[in-house]
Amino acid sequence: MNKKRQRIKYIVADTLSALIVWLCFLIFRWMVNDGRVFGYETVLVPAFNFYIPLFIYPVACLLVHYLSGYYIRPYQKTAAQEFLTTFTASVIIAVGAFFAIILDDKVPSYQRYYVSLLALFLLQFIISYVFRLSITLNTRKLIRKGAIKQNTVLVGIGKNAHKLASELRHTKDGTKFIGFIATEPAYEKAENIIGTLQDFAELKTKYNINSVIIALENSTSENELFRIIDQLYPYGIEIQFTPRIYEILTGAVRIRNLEISPLVNITKTPMPDWEISVKRAIDMVVSIIALVMSTPLFCFCAIGIKRSSPGPVFYRQERIGLYGKPFNIIKLRTMYANSEKEHPMLSNPNDKRITPFGHWLRKYRIDEIPQFFNILKGEMSLVGPRPERRYYIEQIVKKAPYYCLIYRIRPGLTSWGPIKIGYSDTVEKMVERLNYDIIYMDNMSLKTDLKILLYTIEVIIKGKGQ
Repeated sequence: MNKKRQRIKYIVADTLSALIVWLCFLIFRWMVNDGRVFGYETVLVPAFNFYIPLFIYPVACLLVHYLSGYYIRPYQKTAAQEFLTTFTASVIIAVGAFFAIILDDKVPSYQRYYVSLLALFLLQFIISYVFRLSITLNTRKLIRKGAIKQNTVLVGIGKNAHKLASELRHTKDGTKFIGFIATEPAYEKAENIIGTLQDFAELKTKYNINSVIIALENSTSENELFRIIDQLYPYGIEIQFTPRIYEILTGAVRIRNLEISPLVNITKTPMPDWEISVKRAIDMVVSIIALVMSTPLFCFCAIGIKRSSPGPVFYRQERIGLYGKPFNIIKLRTMYANSEKEHPMLSNPNDKRITPFGHWLRKYRIDEIPQFFNILKGEMSLVGPRPERRYYIEQIVKKAPYYCLIYRIRPGLTSWGPIKIGYSDTVEKMVERLNYDIIYMDNMSLKTDLKILLYTIEVIIKGKGQ
């Protein structure tokens, strides 16, 4: 399944439908407000604004559709979700256009305003829904015919894996079973075993694998399960596993397809799609504002850093982020240059590597302002688990093998873990912070993010940084 191509189809359809809606509504306004269809000098060009709204309206529609979360899962749409999402977006678009454009019309009666608003809503909803539904129905038809498939492999070669494979072969949701993947190099050659986890990079390319289901035997340890998940996350594919008693009792199991046994999806974000989109939009807007407003502060800090010690103003350090992929986090330098010559070292309140000016930067978290660049690039979010270095992750995993679970969301500038624990100067504190971050992930919402941001502002104002 090519999600990017499917997403583009919906975006093109929404753009065309928006243009058609605006042109149809233009004719409606012309007929209702002016009482005519053709002008005296031009054809189909009204006396009021035309060209600017013709460009702005489709852009505004796409923005609303993006914020509704419609484009996040282009292949996983139920009929109810598609109807409700389109209906809600149409209401927002119509009301927005009413206050931005329609309210400026000169009409003989206020009833004309209500008629215009209703007409725009109906045009927007019906036309966009028809365009979308045609794509969705055609996609479902192609899935039933087998033209669109989600290539899926099973990690495991035991009874549990073979039982699930039998179910996958008969499902009609577009899932195509490719074969089994053994967890260890030494395994007995058998039918449909295509390789081992050690060869997964090559297998993913060869078979165009989109989804992995971990189907181990119930006797397998949880450490083994998390070890496999940790290996698979960097490939950015959907990862599911067969539940055990704990997942069933805690409500982690979701029924998506009645044709196969229930599975636990550990790559799907707990937030609703519209909240995911709004969260990302807020990240971008806040980052741009923060970077622009902090420009004078950057200049002041650059002078202070240069005067305190020789070396660069900015400090880049590799961290592990979304899907377990590395990225370079950007900070203002608070330590003397080359402070970590042998191996990474955690900081502490009396760390002699920190410059006098660096202590002040850390106290008010000013050194972390450049991370808004990481947020703008999509490597981080305002709220999310703090990213760690691989050196410390390897130590954390020994005590908390479930660390890989935080790879499903973008790391953040702040989160519940750092607020509760503060700076983690020991691996034990890192593990404790991890537990808070996992609880945050299971309760993610815009409301929770707002609370965490407010607590963070309090920490900054009181100078509780380290």
